[in-house]
Amino acid sequence: MKKVLIFRGGWDGHHPIQVSELFREVLEKEGFEVTISDQMDPLGDVDYLKSLDMIIPIWTMGTIDHRYVCNISEAVESGVALCGCHGGMCDAFREDVDWQFMTGSQWVSHPGGDGIVYQVNLVPDTYFTRGLSDFTVASEQYYIHVDPANRVYATTTFPVYDGPHAANGPVAVPVVYTRLWGKGRIFYTSLGHTEEVFLKAPEALEIMRRGFIWATGGAEA
Repeated sequence: MKKVLIFRGGWDGHHPIQVSELFREVLEKEGFEVTISDQMDPLGDVDYLKSLDMIIPIWTMGTIDHRYVCNISEAVESGVALCGCHGGMCDAFREDVDWQFMTGSQWVSHPGGDGIVYQVNLVPDTYFTRGLSDFTVASEQYYIHVDPANRVYATTTFPVYDGPHAANGPVAVPVVYTRLWGKGRIFYTSLGHTEEVFLKAPEALEIMRRGFIWATGGAEA
């Protein structure tokens, strides 16, 4: 049985408890053994992290002991998967550039705030998107700064909400991407402001499920 660690916390507005419990349900249906921690203490044991199959951070706008980042990086480099969504992974630790380098992006803005209706455009005929169609969500439209090494499977086009960024004209920003870190696979989606996004947009939850499977070697993109 593949083993997963979810560590959750940070800003309560992202519903880290509810999102983690939803992920637990999805993972257990797929046969994963899930451990959830409300503390970062497990991140101090690099050998424990290396014994896992996947690490899922659900922790927004926090601070982290840099040694923990190094331990996660070492574990992922050795082949442990890293998966996350929204601010729980790519707005987790704003001050740690090594975290951003490993995870592949950093949130910088969501023009208009929550409740913006926007479209998610899927790259057709990939493992993550096969059988699915473009869909809309009402949530925060994440503008993220991204690593060009990422492999992108879905985008959203800005601007939807007016602002100074609109002067640049239309731009497609990644919503779903993968990347490699040594032997480890990394999956991220900017969807998932709260669990309601996944519940109201089943496509988003299905893509997340496929991300878990792909990252742990159960599928090829």
